[in-house]
Amino acid sequence: MAGAEGPAGLHPDAQLHQPRLAEVVAGSLRSRIVEGELPDGSRLPKQDELLREFRVSRPSLREALRILEAEGLLSVQRGNVGGAIVRAPSEKSSAYMFSLVMQSRHVVLEDLADAIRNVEPVAAALCAGRADRQQAVMPRLREIHKTAEAAVGDAMQFAAASREFHEEFVKACGNMTLILMLGTLELMWTHQGRQWARRAEERGAYLELEAREDLLAAHRAILLAIERGDADQAAQLARTHVTESQRYALSEGSKRPVQAAPPRSGGH
Repeated sequence: MAGAEGPAGLHPDAQLHQPRLAEVVAGSLRSRIVEGELPDGSRLPKQDELLREFRVSRPSLREALRILEAEGLLSVQRGNVGGAIVRAPSEKSSAYMFSLVMQSRHVVLEDLADAIRNVEPVAAALCAGRADRQQAVMPRLREIHKTAEAAVGDAMQFAAASREFHEEFVKACGNMTLILMLGTLELMWTHQGRQWARRAEERGAYLELEAREDLLAAHRAILLAIERGDADQAAQLARTHVTESQRYALSEGSKRPVQAAPPRSGGH
């Protein structure tokens, strides 16, 4: 005899999965966070308000909040002044989660460097190809370049400004998918590079003044290529410069595993 059928004539094994109430609530709040209805840093409505809105039990609501906390979308503060703080997705949080995955797969620094070396020139070319580059790209790049020139005598300030130059022309390339993808890799490399710069400065082995001036000259050449709208030249110069500048961080060991950066440590 055939097995009994479930609702709507479906065999029990074929029935669609019914989401738990906690998943439904988490999905609704997740949508509000990613759409900006609940902005980053804001407080989630109090639990009593959420209970009235969703008409679920307190345990179901708490489970929903735990789901969002595990996803990094909420930071729950417990105690008398507790509450849930919204943590909207960002390049920094994405870089952290991505770097955790890379660390778990034992990805080495050389592998990360190779990815950036092959993709960053594309961003430079896209900057040069923008019709509005004089307004949307050049002002900020010039500003960062001037900051780096002024900081050439200070190792850590120079390192920060130099990395910001790379991060900025990625942000300015105009392709949001590339901005998010490469921006994540750039933040990861910034974390690795910043650690190298600190160690190098502590032992008095950071870049000599001549090497810093060479980096500035490379940035200046990339700036001019972007300003002229020469995409091929901008890409070629970026590739050469990235290859040269990466060798310093790789000099301590290209086979070192990538280390995850704290999610809210800041890019610089």
